[in-house]
Amino acid sequence: MNAFSDQRPVIFGEVLFDRFPDGSVVLGGAPFNVAWHLQAFGMAPLFISRVGDDALGRRIRDTLHAWGMDASGLQLDSAHPTGSVDIRIEDGEPGFDIVDQQAYDYIDPAAIPPLPDCALLYHGSLAVRNAGSGRALQQLQQGRDLQRLVDVNLRPPWWQRDTVMSLLRGARWIKLNEAELALIGGEAYGLQAQMQQLQDRCGAELLIVTRGAAGAVVLASGGEEFRVVPQNQSMVIDTVGAGDAFTSVVTLGLLRGWSVPLMLERAQAFASAITGIRGATCNDSGFYQTFIDNWKLI
Repeated sequence: MNAFSDQRPVIFGEVLFDRFPDGSVVLGGAPFNVAWHLQAFGMAPLFISRVGDDALGRRIRDTLHAWGMDASGLQLDSAHPTGSVDIRIEDGEPGFDIVDQQAYDYIDPAAIPPLPDCALLYHGSLAVRNAGSGRALQQLQQGRDLQRLVDVNLRPPWWQRDTVMSLLRGARWIKLNEAELALIGGEAYGLQAQMQQLQDRCGAELLIVTRGAAGAVVLASGGEEFRVVPQNQSMVIDTVGAGDAFTSVVTLGLLRGWSVPLMLERAQAFASAITGIRGATCNDSGFYQTFIDNWKLI
């Protein structure tokens, strides 16, 4: 696999606050979570999003600065509030009530800073639920050689199959979970058949499907299949953000040129570690240091 180690990843999409049933409030949003982890791993991502001109928006900006992240892509919106999501836990799995008309729905293409050349671009499907940010994503890609990793996030009622499929076409890498695959995989029956059908339609180099406690499976364009299952798991606090943690290490592996089996093994190990803490990210750099040392990132 070709490495992109001399490139900064570009992360486009939502940043918001996850509000838990116990009253705690934690920064989240899949693109933000991925960018946060990549910063901890030394990849200096350019994070492109939009927050309200409010207390929560200022808190996000201050948090990015404290973590050492480049905030030049974080836009300020005086007309729409900073994003929020109400999280409920049912049978150990998170459910999401995503508020409409948030600042991240209105990312302004004219305010996007200069991009790195030939960058890896990560984006999801939730951020383009509104035409405003959808246009920004389209304009961001025009005239640029951006290798795309698309993270499918199907959050009812904020998605339509045709829109999602249009995002996936031309993506070099696609990541989604097993339930999302069943929703957009077409008429095929069974995991492998659904994966093959989706890959045939989109032409991705790697189709990555996470399966919760069952691990993950990858189908490569040449027909090779790779699987990983979790190793011994300590106490699970919550599973919010586990998929984002997995995706962040997949992104890291693509940038570093890791083999698919190695990338999967490391992504699964990091995702399992995230389930042992509350929320999707950790602001303790020591949490990441064990992985940095074991993976020889420095």
